[in-house]
Amino acid sequence: MQLDRDKLRQTIEPLFQENFERFGELGAAVSIWQHGRPILELHGGFREARRESPWTEDTIVLFWSATKGLGAACLLHVLQEHGIALQRRVAEFWPEFAGAGKGEITLAQLMSHQAGLSALDRRVDVLDYPAVIHALEVQAPVWPAGSGHGYHARTFGYLLDELARRISGTTIGQYWREVFGEPMQLDIWIGLPESEHARAATMYAAKAGKPPQPEQFYRDLATTGTLVRQTFTSPAGLHSVSGMNAANVRSLSMVSFGGIGSASGLAKFYGMLANRGEFEGRRVFTEATLAQMTSTLSSGIDRVFQIPTAFSAGFMKDPRGGERRIFGPSELAFGHPGAGGSHAFADPENGIAFAYVMNQMEQSLLPNEKSLRLVRALYS
Repeated sequence: MQLDRDKLRQTIEPLFQENFERFGELGAAVSIWQHGRPILELHGGFREARRESPWTEDTIVLFWSATKGLGAACLLHVLQEHGIALQRRVAEFWPEFAGAGKGEITLAQLMSHQAGLSALDRRVDVLDYPAVIHALEVQAPVWPAGSGHGYHARTFGYLLDELARRISGTTIGQYWREVFGEPMQLDIWIGLPESEHARAATMYAAKAGKPPQPEQFYRDLATTGTLVRQTFTSPAGLHSVSGMNAANVRSLSMVSFGGIGSASGLAKFYGMLANRGEFEGRRVFTEATLAQMTSTLSSGIDRVFQIPTAFSAGFMKDPRGGERRIFGPSELAFGHPGAGGSHAFADPENGIAFAYVMNQMEQSLLPNEKSLRLVRALYS
């Protein structure tokens, strides 16, 4: 399919405005690219609840777990540059990881949330990187690795980051800026420099409303001792949305949920992935690496989310045959949402990239109607 700029604006812009007028959006932006070029850029609302600072094209915002897709891309690029296959064992590059029976876990299993390391038995602080890494090294899988998958909400970023450090000698936050952020002029950071703080919108927690879905997941999330609760509270700390607005926290390189940037930056990056991995005539990712992004490695009932989910090497996919599609109609599409409503994906089949960011969260860890109605309209 080929998008028409004028028709797309006529279709998407009214829906985007309705998000503010009818659905309680505070500030937001949407960006759509095709074949490596911007097709539509919209922004509106305000950066803070007092409604004194308009959201401009220069505004950046926290997008939570959408950071995981960027972290996965960085590690895949590291593996590509070092000629390392996903079938290799994690412990080959991180020997201490083999503790507690984890010696046979592969890179593919780890990157597709099959490693069984979504929760930690030891209580360690989310800001204490060495302690978290040691806890992962001595942690036994909470389910047999490879026997199923479950979303690694907090630990995933540490697993990616440590592997990147072991293989490339560089943190993912640094690797992102050096390999992608600066060469592609992407308005995105995993660890925001002080010079950029003034542009960041304030993030707000979800307002009380109807019970979020799926109900059992959210009941378990509030119940001590459940796998869901353990997954979303280990490593411990930074559980309040307001805490994520602190300047010192914004500056931290947290690969699981700390990325800050713009919708246009996210869409530009995914636009490169949707454009055969090419940017301005330069090949960034090989066909083989792109196939790792599009190919499903795990699918079925998620042991954490308790609904069908699917993952490729670090990216979320739509489960085959699922009723609720969050990445459009193409089976090749992949991406990663963020808590409360942020959303980004690539559709290589149609050369399309989509990104939505906002600062008023909803009670949802997966994309909600504010972005999904735009995705449906995009393909209509």
